[in-house]
Amino acid sequence: MTTAPAPRQVATRRSPPNRRPQVICHDNLSNSHIVSELQQLHEDFTPTPWLFNEHAQLIFHSLRKGGRRSQRGTLLYDHSEQLVMRDGGLTALYWCGHDLSPDTPTIVVLHTISGSPESMAELVRDLSQFTGWRVVLCLRRGHADLPLLTPRMSLFGCTDDLREQLAVIRVRLPESSLYAVGSSAGSGLLVRYLGEEGDAAPFCASFAYCPGYDTDTSFDHVHPRYSRIMAKKLVRQFITPNLERIAHMPTAQRLNAADDLAMLHRALYELAGHDDYAAYDRASNPMHVFANIRKPLMVLNAEDDPVCRIGNLEPWLDGMRQMPNIILVTTAEGSHCAHYEGWLARSWSAKLMSEYFQVMRGLSI
Repeated sequence: MTTAPAPRQVATRRSPPNRRPQVICHDNLSNSHIVSELQQLHEDFTPTPWLFNEHAQLIFHSLRKGGRRSQRGTLLYDHSEQLVMRDGGLTALYWCGHDLSPDTPTIVVLHTISGSPESMAELVRDLSQFTGWRVVLCLRRGHADLPLLTPRMSLFGCTDDLREQLAVIRVRLPESSLYAVGSSAGSGLLVRYLGEEGDAAPFCASFAYCPGYDTDTSFDHVHPRYSRIMAKKLVRQFITPNLERIAHMPTAQRLNAADDLAMLHRALYELAGHDDYAAYDRASNPMHVFANIRKPLMVLNAEDDPVCRIGNLEPWLDGMRQMPNIILVTTAEGSHCAHYEGWLARSWSAKLMSEYFQVMRGLSI
């Protein structure tokens, strides 16, 4: 029932890696056709030579996300709008190719744990250039310059907010076929939404990039240095500026004092609108509903990812092999949401996403 062996264990890999992507999926005609059409899956992925390991790839990715902010913000997105949610919370849509013809396909992008229009600009630009399609970034509460109007937010976002954002997109573009990319934490939101919606999900196909799988345990396995750095960044970005607004919550000081991602995640339940952590986990953990996904989904993980560890995949691997609509791709290298190739450090992963969507569009026409 599988087209390839399970991913290799990164911890024991020190010899030159096998650079051919590993593909794991149910053995059916549709998957065989999709995989055969994606040339990247039949060639080596060779990372950018001067990004010599997973840490170099990740640091370069972080620096590239932070650079040229004003240029990216003014030149890439041609339309943006803020949306007031039913409870008064504020989200936003950032468009690239807003005025393309109404029947042009649209790629919905769900961003990373601290994502912003600037930090997601590289992925949005690459998807737009590789496909020629419209791309819309769904910005979550509290991100970028959005004020936290209500004391409610989550690191992974909320599927109810996503439904409201998609309703706006659907009303605006009823003739446009929809595709979706979730990057890192955004993949958790995407998978949770796909599992909740089942056959009703509006996406023709989706792509989960560097997911962490079970959010109850995945933060425990993040490289300690990155866990501390990211937690401090998130506290500065979301918690400290809103302390007065959330001061009535017993968990407010725990959130403000969190010094790693696991601690922050486990203290977030009240801010996310739940009475305890168990309720928060039941309502947000993507793996509780993963088996309910019915629409096509490709998943990409790198075995050397120091943030979303490849070991997080292991408990779910057998189940994924049995799901006819899931294609899992792993690479020996690529780090976390990086996958840069060539001397100019271009995104191998964005090209794969784009080619996958184009193949899936060909199947639906």
